[in-house]
Amino acid sequence: MSNELDSHAHAYGRGFDYAFDNNIISNWYPDRIMALCRESGSLLELGIGRGVTTDAFSQHFVRHVVVDGSPVVINRFREQFPQCTAEVLESYFEKLDTEERFDAIIMGFVLEHVHEPVALLKHVRRFLKPGGRLFVAVPNGESLHRRIGHAAGLLPDMTALGKGDLALGHYRSYSVATLDADLTAAGWMITRREGIFLKPLMTDQLISLQLGPDIIRGMCAVGISYPELSCALLFEAVAAMEVA
Repeated sequence: MSNELDSHAHAYGRGFDYAFDNNIISNWYPDRIMALCRESGSLLELGIGRGVTTDAFSQHFVRHVVVDGSPVVINRFREQFPQCTAEVLESYFEKLDTEERFDAIIMGFVLEHVHEPVALLKHVRRFLKPGGRLFVAVPNGESLHRRIGHAAGLLPDMTALGKGDLALGHYRSYSVATLDADLTAAGWMITRREGIFLKPLMTDQLISLQLGPDIIRGMCAVGISYPELSCALLFEAVAAMEVA
């Protein structure tokens, strides 16, 4: 399993073909989450990825624990962000076991990587304090640019995994409906649904336009209200038993 995780680590480097999208998304959604969470709170984050979000969250939360199962990713993160104050645990998410409870749990682009997403969503509930919140971000397989590509005959199967998905080790794509279903099946009640980055064109087409940062921010801001069309989804949820 460790070798499998490490084999995808290159896709989180700076030379990845889809780094353009990843940079936009990973610099946008942490700010959305932090605006909703107290700085004095505690955070359990699943997955390091490129490390940008982990570094950002460590500057906001007083207590920050991040878990990752890839030694390669962990070592690269420590080299690139030596100032980060987050406590890093090497563990598979499914095997994580701690008595500590957190104000917030963040699963940023995790569920598309795991074999049993509902089981993992059930597992992490035990690590949340009463009144705590879960934040989940996943790619959207029904985004606007995929819909356009499908209508144009460029994507025979709109939700099929692309080259970037496979390089990153994705097992599935999500939609608003399927993320709703997984969270509900795992005992969560969704309290917020947002989109991340309303992307109208394919990545290489956007890059060729050389759009300014104000336009990119505008695409992200508009995407908040249109999760079903955005490049990725950001959902907030609470344990259903607390509101039953």
